Amino acid sequence: MKILVCISHVPDTTSKINFADDNTKFDASGVQFVINPNDEFGLTRAMWFKEKQGANVTVVNVGGAETEPTLRKALAIGADAAIRVNTVATDGFSVAKQLANVVKDGGYDLVIAGRESIDYNGGMVPGMIAGLISANFINNCIGLEIEDNSAKAIREIDGGKETVSTTLPLVVGGQKGLVDESDLRIPNMRGIMMARQKSLTVIDPVEVRNETSSFKFEKPAPKGPVKLVSPDNLDELVSLLHNEAKVI
Repeated sequence: MKILVCISHVPDTTSKINFADDNTKFDASGVQFVINPNDEFGLTRAMWFKEKQGANVTVVNVGGAETEPTLRKALAIGADAAIRVNTVATDGFSVAKQLANVVKDGGYDLVIAGRESIDYNGGMVPGMIAGLISANFINNCIGLEIEDNSAKAIREIDGGKETVSTTLPLVVGGQKGLVDESDLRIPNMRGIMMARQKSLTVIDPVEVRNETSSFKFEKPAPKGPVKLVSPDNLDELVSLLHNEAKVI
């Protein structure tokens, strides 16, 4: 089984976010980048398939050379090879188009992508990939088993979980729960050294017209001052909730 894991290069959640050029561009200076958490769950599940079923695992990213350390980390975790599509990730459709081209050229049986990336939270790329390559698609996936050409998955739905069955080729939008957090892997020294010897192929992008564009970013408004109300003064509390907070 050939597995392709899509890896997004995203800011660490502890990073301080700023914008430049009159709030039109993300300021990456001083920001630590990591593997998108949803993608990391998917990569860990792919490693299980590699170790238990002999699957071959390739990771892929759409981005410039600055994303290669993130791909190298994925290789150090245990992926067999990496591909970088040499273009800036602009909008969801263009990224999906580039990834779909990689899938078609590589003949992958299973594509595991994160449900969404934690930077733009678009949540559209996995479904678009499936549509572009005419593959089955399972989103919000929190459990996955593969046997021969058949797949059984558990996905999160409103108010519960749903178990579904389908066949390969398959695109999965994974998330927390696809593996236990305790199963996530930190690269060890041996993995880091081996990653230097593994293939990281840079390919040219296909021509794609961007369907959307970002023209301005805005930070959330700062929180206002906290008002303390005596537990004995319920009338004031009700008045504040009604007139200022407007929640009742």
